[in-house]
Amino acid sequence: MTAERLYQLDVTLRRTRAEVTGVSPRPDCSGDFQVTFDRTVFFSEEGGQHCDTGRVIHINDPRNRGKNSPESYPVVHVNDVDNELVHIIHVDNPEKMLLTPGDTVEMEIDWDNRFDNMQRHAGEHILSGAVYRLFGGANRGFHMGEDAITIDIDFRCEDSVRNPDGSPRYERLTWEMAMAAEQEANRVIMSDAPIRTDYFSTREEAEKMPLRKKLKIDRDISVVTIGDPDNPADCCACCGTHPSSAGQIGILKIYRIEPNKGMSRIFFECGGRALRHYRDQFNTLYDIGTALSSGIGELPAKFAAYEEKNRETLETLHRLKRRLTEAETEELRRVMKPRLVRHYTDLSVDDLFQIAKRISPDCPDRIALVADPACTVVLVSDGRPGTECGACVKDLSSGFGARGGGKKESARAIFPDRASLDRFLNAFTSEE
Repeated sequence: MTAERLYQLDVTLRRTRAEVTGVSPRPDCSGDFQVTFDRTVFFSEEGGQHCDTGRVIHINDPRNRGKNSPESYPVVHVNDVDNELVHIIHVDNPEKMLLTPGDTVEMEIDWDNRFDNMQRHAGEHILSGAVYRLFGGANRGFHMGEDAITIDIDFRCEDSVRNPDGSPRYERLTWEMAMAAEQEANRVIMSDAPIRTDYFSTREEAEKMPLRKKLKIDRDISVVTIGDPDNPADCCACCGTHPSSAGQIGILKIYRIEPNKGMSRIFFECGGRALRHYRDQFNTLYDIGTALSSGIGELPAKFAAYEEKNRETLETLHRLKRRLTEAETEELRRVMKPRLVRHYTDLSVDDLFQIAKRISPDCPDRIALVADPACTVVLVSDGRPGTECGACVKDLSSGFGARGGGKKESARAIFPDRASLDRFLNAFTSEE
C-alpha cells in the first residue's frame, strides 16, 4: 500500500494522524525499525534533498504520556523503497517498540529542519536558473551538504546554451560571473516571486512547461516553477519541498567556486544558514578590526601596510641571519676539532645546513651542530670514507628513537625528546 504524501498537498502541514500499515526490524541495525503508514507528512530523502525528521506518538495506546514517554518514537530517516515511504524509527530497547499494523499515531515533523531544507532547495533552483539565463550553464550536480550547498555548472553538456556554431558560450564560471548570478538570484528572492508545483501524469503534458532541463522520467512528474510561467526565473522537474514564494528564502550567498571534472562547482548557502555564515564572518572582521584599531572598511589598506612591513622585516632578518651564519662559520673554523658539538637556540635547522655547506670542506672528522629547540642534530664532515654523515645517522639514531638521514657531507637526526638527544650525543662523542 502506497502512503498518501500529504506534503504534496500542503507543504506547510506539520502534523497529522495516520494508521500503521507495517512494522519490521531494520536488518543489521539493532534498535531501528522500518515503519509504514497509510499517509504521511514526512518527505523522504530524494532529489538531492535531505529527508524530514520528527516523531510519531502512539496515541491509541492508553500508556502514552507524551513526548518523553516510551511510546513517543523518533523518526530519524525516511526512505522511498519501490514507491513506498519507509520511516526509520529508533528505540533504545527493541522491546519498547509497541507499534503494530492497524494502530493510530500522531506524526509530527521537525519544522525547523523542513523549512531549512525548503529554503536551501528553492535557493538552488533560483541560482541554477540565474546561471542558465545569464550564461547558459547547466546544473549537472546538486548536493545539500552540512557546510554548504554545491552545484556543478557545465557549459558543454546537452542542456547548456551554446553559440550558433555549436561551441560552448563559456569555458568556466569566473568569480565575476558568479557574483552576477548571485545578484540576479537575490533579485528574484527580494521580488518574492511565487513558487508553484504542478503534477503531470505523462511526459507529453510536462514538456509543455518552459523546462530548464530535459526530463528523465516519463510518468508522475512534478514541475516546480518560480515566477511568471511565461517568463520564469526557473522551471524544472523536482520532487522536493519548497516554500510558496521566493521571499521566504531570505538571502542567498556564494562562498567560493572551484573547478571540478571540467565543470565549475559553486559553494553557497541560503536562508538562516547564509545569515549565520555572514554573521560569523562579520564577527571575525569586527574582531580583527578592533585588534588593529581599524574600521572594517580600512582593513584592506591596513593589511597591505602590514604585508609591506612584514616583507621589510623578513628582508632585514635574512640579512642579519646571513651575517650571523657567516660569523659562526668563521668561529667553527677557529675551534674546529674532531667530534666537535655546538649547541644553538637562535638558529633554525635550515640555518645550520647553510653553515654545513660552508664548513664541510674544513671538517677533519664529523662534527655535530645541535638545534636545541627542535631536538635535531646536523652532522657535518668532508665526506671522506669513514666520516660519512648519512651512515652515522643510520647506525646511531635507530637506537635512540630518532628519524632522519642525509648524504655523505651532511645529515640530520630528529629526536623525540631531549633525553634521547643527549644519549645520542654521548654516543657520538665517544665513538672511535
